[in-house]
Amino acid sequence: MDFKLTSEQQLLQDSVRRYVDKAYGFEVRAAQLAPMAQAATRREAGLAHWQAFADNGWLAAALPETHGGLGGSLVETALIAHELGRGLLLEPYLGCAVLAAQTLAAGGSAAQLQRWLPALADGSRRMALAYSEPGSRGLPLPLTTAAQRRGSGYVLGGRKTLVLSGGLADAYLVSARVEGAGALTLFVVDAAAAGLRRQALPLHDGRWAEELVLEDVAVDADAVLGEPGGGLPALRTGLAHGIVAQGAELVGAMERVIELSVEYLKTRRQFGVAIGSFQALQHRVADMAAEMEMARSMLYAALAAMAGSEADGGAQRQRTLSGAKALIGRVARFVCGQGIQLHGGIGMTEEYAVGHYFKRAVVADLVLGSSERHEAACALALG
Repeated sequence: MDFKLTSEQQLLQDSVRRYVDKAYGFEVRAAQLAPMAQAATRREAGLAHWQAFADNGWLAAALPETHGGLGGSLVETALIAHELGRGLLLEPYLGCAVLAAQTLAAGGSAAQLQRWLPALADGSRRMALAYSEPGSRGLPLPLTTAAQRRGSGYVLGGRKTLVLSGGLADAYLVSARVEGAGALTLFVVDAAAAGLRRQALPLHDGRWAEELVLEDVAVDADAVLGEPGGGLPALRTGLAHGIVAQGAELVGAMERVIELSVEYLKTRRQFGVAIGSFQALQHRVADMAAEMEMARSMLYAALAAMAGSEADGGAQRQRTLSGAKALIGRVARFVCGQGIQLHGGIGMTEEYAVGHYFKRAVVADLVLGSSERHEAACALALG
């Protein structure tokens, strides 16, 4: 796989970085997180940024041209996520523009794609993926949410957690087991559906997720994504894209932490000299950089796996993705934690950025399955 960026990809990366630097500085983010900020204010700010994402073509970058997208690949998604990770953006790019959009693109019927993908690409609609349950801990299985046939449609019941929507979603892709079919099925559920209760769930890094409770939520037959019982392959595709995007986001976050740390070491003085002249601290920064490059290499391995064939049914691809999820998550916690150590007491304050990167790394390690869960999956596959 050629990892050299094309001119168009380089322009895309540069445009996202300029936006993050100019329109999403740390002060802007802090204002959205301020305790006195109202939920309506946060939502309004989130929608404004989301529309900017759409206007710049970032939401459409990896969607098919036949349905309003730009026909890009997972590489474009990774480039965007990398730059958004540097800025610690609060908007649910991962949850809505990657997880939900790619799951829909992989499993939707022609009519569903035509109805939803152009609206997702232009930012006029937002969809979130509701698959995780308290017992599954970020993995697609086990699954307890049930769908019972009623007339020509279905009735859904169950509970979903850690839905990465930022409170902006207009609809959800909900996984459930259809009575009689057994296998996982995906349903498109409107956010205003009767019987659907949404509870905002603040995450440790300042973002917002949702917890959904479905109590006799009635949907029509055309709400089934694709065919009944055929949702797992599409869901796994969406999660695979999400793992790569989150890995790219964390590599971007680690880059920024190292930059902030080096800047601080050059300016902070003790004993009459900059502390960056201390060899022990130089070694620590070198260790952080080496670990980050290992994480970047694992991200490249995941991208290569996604671009390769699935001759073995995708087993090797899944092992690579699980390995990438586990390693990048652990490395991000290490690098961001070391950034706090290098800053000393100021690194623990809310007013300084480096501690927020550590919070993002902690949350990211639990989203889409923890490092421990993915390591266990790798071990099981090898055994």
